[in-house]
Amino acid sequence: MIVFVTRRVLSAIVLVLAMAIGAFFMAHAAIPDPTATLIGKTATPDQIAALRERIGLDQPLMTQFWNWFTGLLHGDFGLSWRTNTPILTDLGIRIPVTMSVVVFGLLLCAVFGTILGISAGLRPGSLVDRITKAGSVVLFAVPGYWIAVILIIVFAVHLRWFPALGYVRPDVSVTRWLSSITLPAISLALGGIVMIAEQLRNAIVTAGSSDFVRTLRSRGLGTFRIAMHLLRNAAPAAVTVLALMFVSLLGGVIVLETVFNLPGLGIATQQASQVGDIPMLLAITVTTVVFVVVVNFLLDLVLGWINPKARIR
Repeated sequence: MIVFVTRRVLSAIVLVLAMAIGAFFMAHAAIPDPTATLIGKTATPDQIAALRERIGLDQPLMTQFWNWFTGLLHGDFGLSWRTNTPILTDLGIRIPVTMSVVVFGLLLCAVFGTILGISAGLRPGSLVDRITKAGSVVLFAVPGYWIAVILIIVFAVHLRWFPALGYVRPDVSVTRWLSSITLPAISLALGGIVMIAEQLRNAIVTAGSSDFVRTLRSRGLGTFRIAMHLLRNAAPAAVTVLALMFVSLLGGVIVLETVFNLPGLGIATQQASQVGDIPMLLAITVTTVVFVVVVNFLLDLVLGWINPKARIR
């Protein structure tokens, strides 16, 4: 197990560093000189030259890379070109916002996807089964921001159950914090719920006619206990689906933060893109890659613990 974990850690570190290096050169190729956007169209040549010197664009590209990369290795993303403030401080404020929505959405996917999947799988052709199938078609056809707008109109504007916009930190009020992230999390999770439910439903229906299930029925086990046995056997696949779902939700939250006006990584990405704030864009990219790599690393550990054969592969 120690060799297995060591290999995974080393490969994760190499992947993060490779992605960071690639992101740096792609960002500078796509945004060669953002000084005019950063300082404004009315800036004089002297002002532009002073800004280029302050942010280091007057240096050779490899020098810029080395300064940025050595800072990254020390956990320092530098200063934002847009606000001239430490990026690490800004990320410390924004990451909890994004992660709270993503984790809450993932929890909704796991709980409600499992409940719907079991209900539909144990009773094929039932109302729950038909709703799950219809929902999988509709929710994958409708853009996520449309769903977000509909939820805002129904539950925030008309029913007034949740706030339409904004974010409240949990240290201010836990109740208001949960209320502020509920609609974004639901908007983010609906597609994942029906996807997990559909996959689980198909697995249960397929296994329903197998010798394994017939053996369990011959022992007098009820339908619910048989479903629990099927879920236990499907644990590795379920863990893999949830890990992939985390990556999907992390990508989808970028758009939803703009709709719900949440001060997370999505808003920061939009603001940095508008002015060409390369250090902020690189910091968000590296942070996102780290989250994805960590989740996949934990997935490998869980699968290796559940199934020792996975350690060999």
